[in-house]
Amino acid sequence: MTTDLLQVLIALLAGIAVIILLTARYRVHAFFALFIACFVTGLGVQLPAADIITAMKDGFGNIMKSLGFVIVLGTTLGVLLEHTGSTRVMASFILRIVGERYAAIAMSITGFIVGLPIFCDSGYIVLSGLNQSLARRTGISVVIMAVSLATGLYAVHCLIPPHPGATAAAGAIGADFGKLMITGILVAIPGAIAGSWWAHYAGKKIPATQQEHTDQVTDGPTPPVWIAFLPVVVPIVLIAIGAFTNIEATKNSGWRIFHLLGDPVVALSVGVLLAFAGSRAWNRNTTGALLQEAAEKAGGILVIIGAGGAFGAVLAAAKIGEHVSAALPLGSFGIVFPFLLASLLKTAQGSSTVAIITAASIVQPLLPVLGLDSETGRLLCILALGGGSMTISHANDAYFWVISKFSGLEMRTMLKVYSVATLWMGLVTLVVVYVLSLLLL
Repeated sequence: MTTDLLQVLIALLAGIAVIILLTARYRVHAFFALFIACFVTGLGVQLPAADIITAMKDGFGNIMKSLGFVIVLGTTLGVLLEHTGSTRVMASFILRIVGERYAAIAMSITGFIVGLPIFCDSGYIVLSGLNQSLARRTGISVVIMAVSLATGLYAVHCLIPPHPGATAAAGAIGADFGKLMITGILVAIPGAIAGSWWAHYAGKKIPATQQEHTDQVTDGPTPPVWIAFLPVVVPIVLIAIGAFTNIEATKNSGWRIFHLLGDPVVALSVGVLLAFAGSRAWNRNTTGALLQEAAEKAGGILVIIGAGGAFGAVLAAAKIGEHVSAALPLGSFGIVFPFLLASLLKTAQGSSTVAIITAASIVQPLLPVLGLDSETGRLLCILALGGGSMTISHANDAYFWVISKFSGLEMRTMLKVYSVATLWMGLVTLVVVYVLSLLLL
């Protein structure tokens, strides 16, 4: 089998075009779009059908092996925190600390913390009732409040495991989950600040008519503050300790235990168990229904990231990375290339998860020529991909419409404030990652 660069690029672009067209225009589930793209690209570079299928199976299986438990446990933790009202407790506590005068900043911080275990769309729906109430009580524009909350949630969704995009990219590229989580939190902070800043700057210029919504979370028994925060804080602390504990370098059995507890699977399991303390009203039916809901949510995510792993394996089998790196001066792009690729895919088809998974599959074989084939380089590459997957959220993104629907904001307002905020978030994230690459690589 012989292929030239032009044929390789046409096959790659055809695969990407299939993903964008099927998901963005025809609303085909991302799993099937990625599945079809595997064959389009593989056959385009003259891979035998049997080899394509073998590569897809291997790629799918490897992703499930490395990410399956993390995704399921992370989803379960989010579902339990929603059910027990822990998210509302955390939001109210942060508001008391910051003060009503800075309610928008409080909601941005709340979104950031709540977004660590909960997907951005679910987190926004859960907190939208509180957000609307605060907007009425404080007189702050609902535009500012809505976009501040939305961008706080969005910053961690795109950058930090156990969210599916960052988790899948870590599995495909080969980065340490624990270090990615800790570093991702630090990088996400400037991105969230940029989003909140633009919300204040642009939102105050736009008068928005607030609408009432009936799909708000009803009040009910809630846990104490410390119990509400515990399932979020403890796994992060355990993962941080485990990520920076070298089990081979110490003979101390105590450190070995911390290293084991710091494994993301174990740490998230601890978080799930702690989340049950958020309510005393547990019974067999409630528990079963919540776990069923979590498993179903996780299943939808797992098939997407599994198909992304299959697509990446086909690209590796086709040696696309070798062809591209041999012909193009990608070394001069460095950390900027992953960002640009992910942002192009995000803007074109709408899903941050699909954008980062697809981009990671393409970038992985190019790591040596990009100068990112080291532990630190892979870590920064994933963060650059995450920043790109923020840029730009607009009308083809489901999260865009969640914000609009639950806040009563018109599309024009959403584009002027929220969409531009995601552009600033992505650019600020790129600058932070680029500075880190200059310091660390």
